[in-house]
Amino acid sequence: MSVNFAGKINQTISPTTLLRLILPLIMIIHATTRISIGGVDDFGIFLSNNGFPAGEFLAWMITTFEIIGSILLILNIQVKYCSFYFIFQLCMGIYLVHLQEGWFVVGAGRNGVEYSVLLITCFVILGWIDIIQGRNKKIAVKKGEE
Repeated sequence: MSVNFAGKINQTISPTTLLRLILPLIMIIHATTRISIGGVDDFGIFLSNNGFPAGEFLAWMITTFEIIGSILLILNIQVKYCSFYFIFQLCMGIYLVHLQEGWFVVGAGRNGVEYSVLLITCFVILGWIDIIQGRNKKIAVKKGEE
């Protein structure tokens, strides 16, 4: 949905599509920045120090899936599964990193959970919509068979 200069609403892109395009861009930027600054190995050390086996390998797998999963979301493929994965990843980030910092990302605090909670909420909505649309397609197919 967009608003033109006359103030009229044009249905050029659905809110769901906009969400499905913006969220993966955020995740791709996160992953490619981690790679470009050489942070994947440090992420692996962090994971190992927090009890995860093969931390460096796991860090590369997480980073790689951030890119692959994001591409799948952009292409509208396996949306609910990619959304659920990102929800899990963000929850783990809250548990391992952000929770101890409090709520705020900036201002009254630093590096808190609020941004992750917002992303999780967006991925829940995206996955939820995909599930509903999948059910509606199944219902439409069943009605067509009758």
